[in-house]
Amino acid sequence: MSVAAASLTDVTVTRSGKKILEEVSLRIGEGERWAVLGPNGAGKSTLVRLLSTRLHPTTGAVEILGERLGRVDIFELRPLLGLASQELADTVPADETAENVVVTAGYSVVGRWRESYDEIDLERARTLLGAFGVGHLAARHFGTLSTGERKRVLAARALMTDPELLLLDEPAAGLDLGGREALVRTLGRLAKDPATPVTVLVTHHVEEIPPGYTHAALLRDGKLVAAGPIGETLTSQNLTATFGLPLVVEQRGERFTARSLSLD
Repeated sequence: MSVAAASLTDVTVTRSGKKILEEVSLRIGEGERWAVLGPNGAGKSTLVRLLSTRLHPTTGAVEILGERLGRVDIFELRPLLGLASQELADTVPADETAENVVVTAGYSVVGRWRESYDEIDLERARTLLGAFGVGHLAARHFGTLSTGERKRVLAARALMTDPELLLLDEPAAGLDLGGREALVRTLGRLAKDPATPVTVLVTHHVEEIPPGYTHAALLRDGKLVAAGPIGETLTSQNLTATFGLPLVVEQRGERFTARSLSLD
């Protein structure tokens, strides 16, 4: 068995006496692309915080790139992780340019201050912005961008350091249909590129899972409902158990859709 890019073993996270995650075990292997789904409050963002070293488990073990949380300097590990999340977006200074938002990932900071960047770093930042369709916004202030534009800038930032593990927490949340489909198309191209790192994407909607994703994990009330190869995991039975209402899942090509089961 190959070395896991990330693994959780019997992980529980407790806050104010409440279990946010409960005895979750999950193994994310090399070359895999995971979609994590579940309703609000299921523990999805908590899972991302664990994988991004922003949170330690109350009990259980978390290993990232072969290093166990609690036994490794997380500040040495974080440059190997690419993260895009609303939590991160909320820390970006509104007057920072899109280009700077991306390039500062090299120092794991969100505001450019006294760091020095080579032209090759700036060029990579511009190339990544272009890959996500926002290259023309490089000089724009982050605070003036639309929700969709910010999502794309943060996705570009997540790839800036050529990470070994890419974490995308609800990258399509708040986007209109056109923006969502454009982002899903870009993420689908990345998923099929062998050079793209192991990826974990969190979403509420199966329609937001890009083509090329190989595995899925379903969470409800902090517990793992199902996890494994995407075609075996995204079933009507599992989605019904995850979201608490009768659902029918359909797959067309490499995309999924879900609808409530008519009771008429």
